[in-house]
Amino acid sequence: MTFRSIKRNPMLDGLAEISPDIVYSNAGGKNLTLRVIYPWKNEANAGRRYPLILFVQGSGWTFPNINYEIPQLSWYARHGYVVATVTHRNCYDGFPFPAFLQDVKCALRFMRAHADDWSIDPERVTVFGTSSGGNTALLVGLTGDDPRYKTDEYADQSDAVSAVVECFGPTDMFDLNDYHTGGTGTMDLVYKLLGDPETEEAQALAREMSPLFLVKDGVSCPPVMILHGDADHVVPYESQGVRMAERLDEAGADVTLIRIEGADHEGDFWSDELHDIILEFIDRNMR
Repeated sequence: MTFRSIKRNPMLDGLAEISPDIVYSNAGGKNLTLRVIYPWKNEANAGRRYPLILFVQGSGWTFPNINYEIPQLSWYARHGYVVATVTHRNCYDGFPFPAFLQDVKCALRFMRAHADDWSIDPERVTVFGTSSGGNTALLVGLTGDDPRYKTDEYADQSDAVSAVVECFGPTDMFDLNDYHTGGTGTMDLVYKLLGDPETEEAQALAREMSPLFLVKDGVSCPPVMILHGDADHVVPYESQGVRMAERLDEAGADVTLIRIEGADHEGDFWSDELHDIILEFIDRNMR
């Protein structure tokens, strides 16, 4: 016979629960939902407050599939974070920029307004995104409480964050358009997001949607971690990830660039080692 005796877990460390399909907004007449993954609660840990991670799944600025990363995001919740993964309006349904950014900021304010429901510390918030969600995460980090993107919902709450984790997201919409179209300006997605790219209005919106051009010398921004595969065929590593990291560094920001050797967009990009690196960065800035 093999016998073991282990101690109980009175603080419920490492245990998490999911609350699905929580409506946070009805912008544009469509229910926008989020799912919250949060640590278990009992009398022993009733006084705990947990940092929040708001996650934005890549979708090409369409309607995110929030189930895609639930298993991986649950790991962060098991390490003591409340994680909310959000949907936003779809640019192909007639909601161009900045609709997706307004929605994600609204979700942040919603989570702060309901901080007591999930024992959140509203002063410790990270925004984490992949692909188009990475673009969104950077925009959120660089435009905290910007009145241009603040809607009436939960307007008394802040949408600023304390840290940004950005994975293989577009940072320069002009360069991305040229990469995919050879400079012809006919990429359908650009039309849906910004309008006719030849117009001055679309050019101005493309700049507004490009985090690379929002970095200001001498203006503080949250710490940023950029993670990008150097074989990414959708969002080029050098012209999008590296340039963004260099611009942040030039402006005096706290920025970390992680290159994933030989990795493409999603898929083989991910590993347990990478999640450990992301968690260590978030821990350092949230604890």
